[in-house]
Amino acid sequence: MADQNTASEELLLDVRVAEASKLYKFYLNNEKKILGTFSVSIFLLVWELTGNVFQMINPMFMSAPSLIWKAAVQLFVSGEIWNDLRVSGIEFAWGYILSVIVGVPFGIAIGWYKKLAYVCDPFVNAMNATPRVALLPLIIIWLGIGILSKIGIIFLGAVFPLLINTRDGVKTTPHNLLTAARSFGASEWQIFRSVVIPSTVPFILTGLRLGIGRALIGVMVGELYAATAGIGFMITVAGATFQTDKVFVGVLIFAISGMVATEIIDRAERRFDRWRPKVGAE
Repeated sequence: MADQNTASEELLLDVRVAEASKLYKFYLNNEKKILGTFSVSIFLLVWELTGNVFQMINPMFMSAPSLIWKAAVQLFVSGEIWNDLRVSGIEFAWGYILSVIVGVPFGIAIGWYKKLAYVCDPFVNAMNATPRVALLPLIIIWLGIGILSKIGIIFLGAVFPLLINTRDGVKTTPHNLLTAARSFGASEWQIFRSVVIPSTVPFILTGLRLGIGRALIGVMVGELYAATAGIGFMITVAGATFQTDKVFVGVLIFAISGMVATEIIDRAERRFDRWRPKVGAE
């Protein structure tokens, strides 16, 4: 019934597009982009008017889009920011890649093997509930004040969303598919490859998306302590000297990096939409 309603709605939308004028067709086909661009433009305009034109807010506490843009151009032209970008990029890449290498296989293992889950679940749940910031002094003691400690905190931030989503994806594999595969004499490896993995991939991609945000938080947190370079370090120094425009440049770099990385994961996820069960509303 729900599929019939969705199909009828899509048919009505197609009829509306076919009968509309060229301008309205363009709007219907690009409604998401148009409304998103309009809302962001209005927000930036109001921010610029209150922050720079009418100066309703003290620039020491709140910058404006034009001032942030000038600061960004100055940082990139002078080359001051390139080393910070390189350091933060290396930390993020290593921490995130290591979390994928460890989190996905381990999540599959504890989701598939029940006894292993009984042993590991208390530790996984405890570590997932522990704030990573609380572990930072210990990580610095163990790994030093160099790049390894930053990679460690990024790894700890990103690995548990990946691990838990992968574990739950394996556990939610439809039982009737497993029973059907076993009834046809499929081996454990065939079941794992043809049933469990396709069922788990959407959950893994969700974990990858969540891990991006946690990894970026790890970059910022790791560079708050004992750092001499990095975007987080730049934000800390700029905040201490009341350079709010530089602070916003660093924040925007984190935001844009997260948006780009998430969009890449979303594009990959669309390739596996047919593996995702259709539940809830569209």
